[in-house]
Amino acid sequence: MAQDHIVQAKSRAGATAIGQPEDRIDSVLKVTGSAPYGYEHKLDRAPAYGFILGASIAKGRIVEIDTGDAERAPGVSLVMTHRNAPSQPSFGPAVTATVPEVFMRARPVLVSELVRYHDEPVALVVAETFEEARGAAGLIRLRYASEPGAFDPAAPDAEIYRPERTNAGFATDSTLGDFDRAFAQAPFKFDAVYVTPFESHNPMEPHAAIAEWDGDRLTVHTSTQTLANIQAGLANTLRIPPQNVRVISPFIGGGFGAKLIVHPETVCAALAARVLGRPVKVALTRQQMFANAGHRPAMSQRVRLSANRDGRLTAIGHEVTSSTSRFEEFAEQSAVPTRALYAAANRRTTHRLARLDINRGEWMRAPGEASGLLALECAMDELAEKLGLDPIDLRVRNEPERDPERNVAFSSRNLIACMRDGAERFGWRDRPVKPGSRRQGRKLIGYGMAAAIRANYLGPGSARVAIDALGQVTVKADMTDIGTGTYTILAQVAAERLGVALSAVKVELGDSRLPRTAGSGGSWGASSSSTAVHNACLILREQIASAAASHERSPLRGANMSEARFEGGELRLGSRSENLASLLARIAPAGLTAEGSAVRGETYRTYSQHAFGAHFAEVAVDIDTGEARLRRMLGVFAAGRILNPKLARSQIVGGMIWGVGAALMEETVLDPRHGHFVNHDLAEYHVPVHADVPSIEVIFLPEEDDKGNPLGAKGIGELGNCGAGAAVANAVYNATGVRVRKFPITLDKIFPELPVG
Repeated sequence: MAQDHIVQAKSRAGATAIGQPEDRIDSVLKVTGSAPYGYEHKLDRAPAYGFILGASIAKGRIVEIDTGDAERAPGVSLVMTHRNAPSQPSFGPAVTATVPEVFMRARPVLVSELVRYHDEPVALVVAETFEEARGAAGLIRLRYASEPGAFDPAAPDAEIYRPERTNAGFATDSTLGDFDRAFAQAPFKFDAVYVTPFESHNPMEPHAAIAEWDGDRLTVHTSTQTLANIQAGLANTLRIPPQNVRVISPFIGGGFGAKLIVHPETVCAALAARVLGRPVKVALTRQQMFANAGHRPAMSQRVRLSANRDGRLTAIGHEVTSSTSRFEEFAEQSAVPTRALYAAANRRTTHRLARLDINRGEWMRAPGEASGLLALECAMDELAEKLGLDPIDLRVRNEPERDPERNVAFSSRNLIACMRDGAERFGWRDRPVKPGSRRQGRKLIGYGMAAAIRANYLGPGSARVAIDALGQVTVKADMTDIGTGTYTILAQVAAERLGVALSAVKVELGDSRLPRTAGSGGSWGASSSSTAVHNACLILREQIASAAASHERSPLRGANMSEARFEGGELRLGSRSENLASLLARIAPAGLTAEGSAVRGETYRTYSQHAFGAHFAEVAVDIDTGEARLRRMLGVFAAGRILNPKLARSQIVGGMIWGVGAALMEETVLDPRHGHFVNHDLAEYHVPVHADVPSIEVIFLPEEDDKGNPLGAKGIGELGNCGAGAAVANAVYNATGVRVRKFPITLDKIFPELPVG
């Protein structure tokens, strides 16, 4: 493996324990530009450059395509279309037989004259430079036979249906008790529809790949969250054995769920490289990413809540209708978090889909919770006002003792502690009780809060840990670091478990030749890969102790190792100690290696496992313009053992900022006439920037949950995005008295209802 893929901490005194706020061990590589990203890897042979040309219609077929001028353009070596692309399997049914097949299925490109969505690849031009390829692509002439398409999920004639399952295999619907009767008879009722738009991931690094063949073996440098998915997806698309595909992705510039499966640029690069017999690199432009790299579906969510006079819920209903692609189904599980958050005897959650002629939706940071809690937590705020209760008090009164629908115990649940701690820190007691009542000059000031819940998962996988005769430790896995700090976390786990300094550990990630992991996604990356490293280290410790007790050259030969400790770079036994490096030089001069795994246990069936939190936000709304601005935000979380507080805070802050974006600005606009995303760049797709986020504070409550993994940790990569948008939305209402249920909350939706003067 190239040295660039090995990350090691700088030397420092003493061992570093889990839970310390260590700096990223890969930080120097990143800030000096030495970390190679998908498009930047240096090869022995100069690559050619590919540029994808997308369809200018959303539905129909190609009637005529003229590539002559493009083929004769300077530097062009290949123009690939459906007429000359290598054979690939058909795409297959819209729904796979099993959930894992979604990630591994063949995803052919340039195989038909049919156009399924706007900007679907219709040609690939390969040339000596990117500019030559892009210029030649503009010379291709196409004539289409366009067909009417469906582009509005809320249209009266929208094709609505019930999917067989939702994302990750969750049940489509759930029912408990008699919802209709309980809702009808309750003295207090709330019934409203919340609309959330299409949203786009927009990681900083665009999707890119470099493909190179050596005989029948393919190596792909790319940007992906899970190497195994890309390896399997490419193998199935190219009809070659998975072991013939090597995927390398040591550094990723953000993913957020957009880099979990094979996308067109990777397949195009592989096809062209095979045809030309030389490396080919292909990247999606920022504009192409909007149509070709997934999105969060548009949704309409009806939330119905009913309560007794004491504020205890009698019924909860959450009905979701979201967009999906006609050719591949994606059903975001937006009502699933409602099933575990609040107690009520009568319950109903449903998911329905509206077929559109667009590309598939994908897993966008906190799928289910981000969108679902935006509706549910606003609804809880509205019900609290109807009841005359503090929003926190309403939530406390409806805290369940057990999972309301599964009827199993929670592995841990500290939501009330998060809300109460946050209320004290934020100064919640000083909030404006009456909406629109607090002014500071020409600004209306409001407070809002919301609860956070995110399911805790463990993905299967393995890791290899080795220690050499110098006491240097190497951790290897095909795990990815998508900016979350995986390199550092795994080094910390290995350092503590083997009792060595952090500087004695180097980490190799992002190569499919290494032990397979579940990758980064679903907030399971750190817990899953750390568990595998933890278990590998325990096995390695046993090997060292056994050799120390039995090897003829060991100074500890014959000792009882049952109480051996690995600390300070030594093997300690009572008053005796031996330096690990010196000991290994005698008993294992070739070093020792162990492999450990992470396996989801029975506790995931017998316990309801989640991380929890509470968001608090203060906003100011300009009376003269209707512009809403965040002033400060606080998040308090109970998320198991925190492996590295500095990195964890970074993850949570990022998620909370995503919530601000969802509440106030993010929207991918789909043209209902022609089916294309109109604002497909960062000039028109607005995301929060530094000026939009003045102050964010993050607090982690002490918690360890031994039901999920031996480290007591939980996933946090998406927790910060769960409920954050609702806290901001509730603050806007508290400031103005204007309740906006169609997101994002832009000034045009606020201003007409603001008071005059």
